[in-house]
Formats: sequence, structure tokens, C-alpha cells
Amino acid sequence: MLTVVAALIASQGKLLVCQRRRGDRFELMWEFPGGKVHPGETLEAALARELHEELGVTAQIGPELHRTQHAYAEMAEPLELIFFAATVPAAKITNRVFEQIAWREPATLAELNFLPADRDLIDQLAAGNLRLPHWPAD
Repeated sequence: MLTVVAALIASQGKLLVCQRRRGDRFELMWEFPGGKVHPGETLEAALARELHEELGVTAQIGPELHRTQHAYAEMAEPLELIFFAATVPAAKITNRVFEQIAWREPATLAELNFLPADRDLIDQLAAGNLRLPHWPAD
């Protein structure tokens, strides 16, 4: 099973979401920043590396918030997706790899065309079943 990590990054009550580039696998679908865990990496180290690669920031990785599994027909093996809270300096975020990034209120996430693996988390947020940790104000 492939292990993937993703970050919930909040600022002023909104979460950072990212749209995959045109021409990429699952083009123009939305996701949370993150990526695959390399052999020998801890989950937290992998997420910190991915956030630096994708957004150009040094992140503080917080607690695990949610875990789900999904099997994409387009992929050879299923994946386990693990979401963590993360803190980054919002003013320093640079879009390095996405079509676009946006700050969205959690209640509006279902309006976007998210990757199927992310939808369980979005449903949990919308239903109020997942409590996000308190983030300090920017």
C-alpha cells in the first residue's frame, strides 16, 4: 500500500487547498498539499519535505487528524492517506507546483472538485465530526 501524507494548513478560519496542474494525473482536481512518503522517512518528515517542495515553506507538523484508504482504478496499488495539522508562515507561501492555490472556509470545500481520497475528510469536516486543532492567529 502506498502511503501519502497531507497537511491541513489554516489561516484566519480558512484552509489552504491546491489545484493540480493541467496535464498532470487527475488534472485540475483539488487536494490538500502533501505527497508520497519515501522509504525510510517518517510521516512528519515526508510532509515537511513535500510542503517545502510544493509551497517553499518550512512547516511545523502538528498532530495527525484523520486517516483514510482509497483505491484509484488508475493506480496499481491502493493508498493510505494521513492528514496532519501543519503551521506555516502564510505570507511566505509560494505556489511552486499547482495550477492555483486558494484559502477556503471548511464549509465550502465540497463545492470544489476534490480528489476522491480527500472526500472522506471533507465530509467529516462538513458534518462537524472532525475538530481541527486551534491555530494561532496570523
